[in-house]
Amino acid sequence: MTALRFAFLWLACVLALAAPAAAHEVRPAYLEVTESAPAVFDVTWKQPVLDGRRLKMDPVFPEGCARSGERISSAGSTLIQRWQMACDLSSGEIRIDGLDRTLTDVFVRLNRLNGEQSGVVLRPGSSVLDLTVPSGAPTATYFIIGVEHILFGWDHLLFVLGMVLLVRPKQLLLTLTAFTVAHSITLAAASLGGITLPGPPVEITIAMSIALLGAEAIHRLQGRMTLSQRIPWAIAFGFGLIHGFGFAGALSEIGLPKGAEVLALLLFNVGVEAGQILFVGAVLAVAWLYFQVASNRMALARGVLAYFIGIMGTFWAIERLAASFL
Repeated sequence: MTALRFAFLWLACVLALAAPAAAHEVRPAYLEVTESAPAVFDVTWKQPVLDGRRLKMDPVFPEGCARSGERISSAGSTLIQRWQMACDLSSGEIRIDGLDRTLTDVFVRLNRLNGEQSGVVLRPGSSVLDLTVPSGAPTATYFIIGVEHILFGWDHLLFVLGMVLLVRPKQLLLTLTAFTVAHSITLAAASLGGITLPGPPVEITIAMSIALLGAEAIHRLQGRMTLSQRIPWAIAFGFGLIHGFGFAGALSEIGLPKGAEVLALLLFNVGVEAGQILFVGAVLAVAWLYFQVASNRMALARGVLAYFIGIMGTFWAIERLAASFL
């Protein structure tokens, strides 16, 4: 192994060790509070289960809101708790204990008996909902969830980064468009048509697609022409179909609002695309600035990123494959 390749591999390993291993802790949790009678509320609390363990989060309501008739069930990698409570939710606050120790968000939807609806996204740095302050329409919140899902979803971001490294500038727009169209198709089919695939195979395939792009980017640096370089749009479309089921898996945690399913799905998808555009724009801007100050080190930077993408994709594939057998 040449000294340069060794440097590539060493730097990529350092980056991989520093990167978060839990690529999908960003899957949102969901809290729905529906007033079924005056001052009587039905509560649904959904939270992701990671590696067989529930996150240590729990919703806390104002004093006097005691739970009754609590039921617990599971659906795939989601733990679902339902209960009823009688109390006043016109004041006070709802907070999520333990949220500050996670990387996930919580989508809170409050449906009142008079027809008023509100929705808000609680984050690790802002885990309290003030019930005396009006919040936005729940459907509009899906745009924010879409943006955050792509920007904080390491595996999807690394796939997009791999495409940026692999394709030539004149191919980039068509390739990213093919990826967008493909995952939009499967996201709509899964969310509206009920067409789904088992979660573990989807997540494993997503990880393997990242590893493949890392390897293909390395081949390009070494001057070897591959099928992925000849028709990158076709590769992006094929894997985009799988990534769409990954997006659908995250969206299924919170569901779609009744009567506004299409609009909410559209906003979520637009949010995903907005996040993707922001990310690609930031990557190209950083690449341009780096080229201005260190153009002779451009190949080194591309090599480090390619090895990093390949290592992380392989790591996630092995991790998810092992978890599927446990």
